Amino acid sequence: MEITLWGTRGSIAAPGPETVIFGGNTTCVEVTLSSGRCIIIDAGTGIRRLGDALMARGDELDLVLLMTHIHWDHVLGIPFFGPIFRESTHMVVDGFTRGMQGLKRVFSERLVDGTWPVRFDDLSARIEPGHVLSKSPMELDDTLIQSHRLQHPQGGVGFRFTENHTSFVFLTDNELRHDGWVGTCLDDFVGFCRDADLLIHDCQYLPEEMEIRSGWGHSDLESVARLAVEAGVKCLILCHHDPWRTDEGVVKIIERCRGVMDRSGVSIPVDGARENTTFHLRG
Repeated sequence: MEITLWGTRGSIAAPGPETVIFGGNTTCVEVTLSSGRCIIIDAGTGIRRLGDALMARGDELDLVLLMTHIHWDHVLGIPFFGPIFRESTHMVVDGFTRGMQGLKRVFSERLVDGTWPVRFDDLSARIEPGHVLSKSPMELDDTLIQSHRLQHPQGGVGFRFTENHTSFVFLTDNELRHDGWVGTCLDDFVGFCRDADLLIHDCQYLPEEMEIRSGWGHSDLESVARLAVEAGVKCLILCHHDPWRTDEGVVKIIERCRGVMDRSGVSIPVDGARENTTFHLRG
């Protein structure tokens, strides 16, 4: 299983000279199974470059798009995803129950004076709703995919991939709290992440920033470090960088998170999510 990061920024794209190291595109992750099947997580602005890469690999594409939720920064890249303009593309949309609805709204003619010049119904690709993960785990080519409800306004879901005794967990837009909604407290996520080889988790804020941002649906470095330690994950990657966070600021978050790990006496590698980075998990 290979995991490639195409978009690592949160809330809004933040291109510029101060974000070149960790990237300015919003959330998009490519998961390539051992079978070669491509699974995409979210359609943030990073999906544009992923689309270019996929089209360069071949004409016929059979894709699965898993949506964590449908806030703007996770759907706005879909009109620029080249494969949807090809008849040879088949894409199933699954994950968040309203994922398909959110993608269609980007092309809506009914909102304001229209939001995009091309209608969803005019796209050449065959795009279909899945609605599997909302009911039960999904199995694709000997890979088990499980979902978990997120602590985030208007809801959302995170994912765990298990293949050949290796596991990858992706939890973005998730606020780790002891008093979260039923099923979304810190202890619930500890169980979901238990012994994961790779955990990529939202870490948008510093602890001192949470006082006025509590309830916004994002986590701070101390909470994420606590989750990684208690769950016994093998590697932690911090994602959904705040759009105002410069590369220097992200480095400081990483260093502070590593300090929390050191004080806990647990040795877990920690880094920040960087665009164009690929992780290789082998069982």
